[in-house]
Amino acid sequence: MIVVLILGILATASVAGYRQYIQRANRVDATSALLRASSAQERFYLQNSRYATTADELANPPPGGLGIAGTERGFYDLAVEPAAGGAMLGYTLTATASGTGPQRDDDCQAFTIDQSGRRGARDAGGAQGAAITDRCWR
Repeated sequence: MIVVLILGILATASVAGYRQYIQRANRVDATSALLRASSAQERFYLQNSRYATTADELANPPPGGLGIAGTERGFYDLAVEPAAGGAMLGYTLTATASGTGPQRDDDCQAFTIDQSGRRGARDAGGAQGAAITDRCWR
């Protein structure tokens, strides 16, 4: 009976660790989509003298859009917003964990990148900061 108890404790600990590992690995779905979209934004800017700032422009194929409707595996929802000064000056791309996907319970809930390549992240509690960004983007 003691052996079964010890095996149960070890199994519980290893399953929790494995789940965290899988969630961290799945974050690549968000970060790679944001980096791909950021690169596409620069191509869009060269052709249109402004950045794409609507959901339609995000999803439509070039030259009228970026051709990136979502993340590759669908774990995150993509959105784009113009910078405070407008679409000619910049944008912020955001990847937010899908409410129905495997990342909904992940501590890193949202990732951002802007026209300057500045990265950001928000945890499940809504907190942001350099430490959270470093942990989530690694």
